[in-house]
Amino acid sequence: MPRFYLGLAIHNHQPVGNAHHVFESVYRQSYLPLLTALERHRRVRLSLHYSGCLLDWLREHRPDFLPRLKALAARGQVEIMSGGYYEPILPAIPDADKLGQIKHMSAVIRDELGVSPRGLWVAERVWEPHLPRFLAQAGITWTVVDDSHFKMVGLADQELRGYYLSEEEGHAVGIFPSLKLLRYSIPWRDVDEVIETFRGWAEESPDGIAVMGDDGEKFGSWPETHRHCWGRGGWMPRFFAALEQNSSWLITTPLGEYAARFPPRGRVYLPTASYEEMMAWALPAGASYRFEQIKHQLEDEDRQDVADLMRGGFWRHFLVKYPEVNNLHKKMLRVHRKVYRPPEADPPRAGAPKQGADAEMLADLWRGQCNCPYWHGVFGGVYLMGIRLANYHHLIRAEAAADTALHGDRPWLAWEATDFDLDGRDELLVDGSSANLYFAPADGGTIFEWDVRNPALNLAAALGRRPEAYHQTLLQAAQAPTEEGEEAVRTIHEGVRMKETDLHERLHYDRHRRSSLREHFLPPETALDDLVRSSYDELGDFADGPYTVQTREDGERVIVVLERAGQVAGVPCRLGKEVVLAAGGSQVSVTWRLANGGDSPLDCLFASQWNLAFAAADTIQPKADPPLAQTVGEAPGRSFGEPQTFEAVRTFTLEGHYPPLRLRAELAQPGALWSYPIEAVSNSEGGFERTYQGGCLLLLWPLHLAPGESTSFGLTWQQE
Repeated sequence: MPRFYLGLAIHNHQPVGNAHHVFESVYRQSYLPLLTALERHRRVRLSLHYSGCLLDWLREHRPDFLPRLKALAARGQVEIMSGGYYEPILPAIPDADKLGQIKHMSAVIRDELGVSPRGLWVAERVWEPHLPRFLAQAGITWTVVDDSHFKMVGLADQELRGYYLSEEEGHAVGIFPSLKLLRYSIPWRDVDEVIETFRGWAEESPDGIAVMGDDGEKFGSWPETHRHCWGRGGWMPRFFAALEQNSSWLITTPLGEYAARFPPRGRVYLPTASYEEMMAWALPAGASYRFEQIKHQLEDEDRQDVADLMRGGFWRHFLVKYPEVNNLHKKMLRVHRKVYRPPEADPPRAGAPKQGADAEMLADLWRGQCNCPYWHGVFGGVYLMGIRLANYHHLIRAEAAADTALHGDRPWLAWEATDFDLDGRDELLVDGSSANLYFAPADGGTIFEWDVRNPALNLAAALGRRPEAYHQTLLQAAQAPTEEGEEAVRTIHEGVRMKETDLHERLHYDRHRRSSLREHFLPPETALDDLVRSSYDELGDFADGPYTVQTREDGERVIVVLERAGQVAGVPCRLGKEVVLAAGGSQVSVTWRLANGGDSPLDCLFASQWNLAFAAADTIQPKADPPLAQTVGEAPGRSFGEPQTFEAVRTFTLEGHYPPLRLRAELAQPGALWSYPIEAVSNSEGGFERTYQGGCLLLLWPLHLAPGESTSFGLTWQQE
């Protein structure tokens, strides 16, 4: 029987900011069982990758794990892979951070695990052609991406049982193709069937290698997989035993060892790509759904040769698909420039962190580059509010440290008009020692980022509700008859799982981005449910129209004036919004001035919308003035998680618990306060579910303006 090699590269990762109980659960269900199984099956050899986020948690909470892993590495059973320390999408971060994160990861592996890594895990297998140069400069000699990358340049299945060299500017790196067939077979198909697949490949490709690079979490923590993989008669122990029984011809090997023994099959230049599913997710919702349907149709018609030549979107299109992701990315780039900004006569800060404040500042920047909230697919990604806020938290911390190095501890404010999101239109950025406010004059004169530097929270990091390709799948599943008796364990890419019934009835889509300081003119009969369902009538053209902007400094204050001349129900109207931020203070004051410039009266509701990143369990405490038992009075705080209305409100307090934050609002004129949770229907490895994305607050005042008449309203936010 000809010899054949199997290369398993198992990637283990949890996002920055993920809850401790999630780390603990996945550790017990996936990471620990795999380590224990490897200790028992000494002839099974493979490559392992642990992200820096996970290493940090293991070091603190499971300190016995790393010495056991080190022992496996010392005896040559396990090869440890490097990577970007906080698991960034390498092409999406600045070059200095690419090299810095990889070198730091390799240094930690040398120090703690006693080996020098030569291989690297590419986060989400997002490849761009310039990467070989950076990998080689970081001391990396090989990596692994998906077979889809290779098939896009025309390589056939039989040509993927080895590795290839690629280069950029003469810097070469070996690249192994990870086979989709193995990703969908291990651990899903019968063990004997998998072994027979290897037997056939051995006959066709003596001394070849089949590689599977995939997530370690699928071996126990994906739905229904723990019992399947590790229970009585579990798949993984049977698979490891079968590998040992067939080790005379089927040789498990770390990828670096194979690359050291065997030459590459040739040279290859791979296109921009990721794994097949990711490229479908990166497409706009409608195109993504059509792409998946066409691909499945080709596969059903046994036209895999045609399906292999199809490609989906480009990972960077997530920055277009989700404006919130683009803003997080551009915030990261802005903070990078501040962190690397040299003090007078000092070189730029770069490379791996060493000691002191600069090290922590750089580490916070890198934590803010963790890839998880920068995209969305079957995994929750940007829809997971906790990890979205965690990235912002670390970026705001890094920015505050960099600004303190420049300004010292004195109170300060600065502003600039710049194309922050690179859409060809300027935004207005007001930075300060206590808070930042970012305005989008072209999008309704709104606030799209509101950073409170203590406790390092972007209050405006709410996410909008939008169509997703899988919503079509959800609607179809809701109409299909329920099938009983289906017990087969499936991959997360197959089947439809729902965490609650009637989710399709909650598919509501927003008309605008979930920014704050967005003004609406509504019919007097508008109800809260109309806003929740996005079925309200908009009488004016102010919600997303462009505003002029003027900024001036008044002592230690920055005053921003946004103005727009538009119409409400056909009546010419002018709206001005004045926002005042004081240096060193946490107070934001807003004044609205409205004027009827037409010949007809205005009779409607004027509403200002604020979408804030408070958690569902956080509370709203309103007070009426004077207290009225039939309205609010001294009612206890109410949760953000439920729709609610309050009348005759003069003040209200928002209280967040994690991180702790208390924000008090005072209205110059009593008005109504409406609140409801922003809930999207998203998909994750656990199935379809409602996901909380922030709380929407609407401040409403009746507006009655005769021709030529004007009025004003005011609001002051104060962090307590």
